[in-house]
Amino acid sequence: MDELNYEELERIPIPEGLEERLSAKIDEWEKESLTPSEGEVARKQIIFRPQILRYAAVAACITIVFGMGYHKYGQNPAEQDTYQDPILAQQEAARALTLLAVNLNKGMEHLEKVNAISEKAEETLNEQLNALK
Repeated sequence: MDELNYEELERIPIPEGLEERLSAKIDEWEKESLTPSEGEVARKQIIFRPQILRYAAVAACITIVFGMGYHKYGQNPAEQDTYQDPILAQQEAARALTLLAVNLNKGMEHLEKVNAISEKAEETLNEQLNALK
């Protein structure tokens, strides 16, 4: 029994149609392995489409729709040119620039005060360090 005797195996009669039946069964098994079941398809969809991507897609669509609506209906062309009179526009621009200059000067005054305090603190620190030497 340990040794395989090929001559005896060749003497065993092969039933009719065995080869065709085996080929058909092998083809059936291959089709089953290539065709995914419904459970496998559902699992693959879950893997490829996580829940957060669905929410992100919905949020992106809503954002696009609102953006397009704002672009179309949110802008009022009449408000683009606020002054019809050029002299009035020049006066308003001069007033805005004056206000900017005044506020900028106030900020510069505060900055100069801070710099003076910083210089005093630095001098005091240097004196203290020199005294320790």
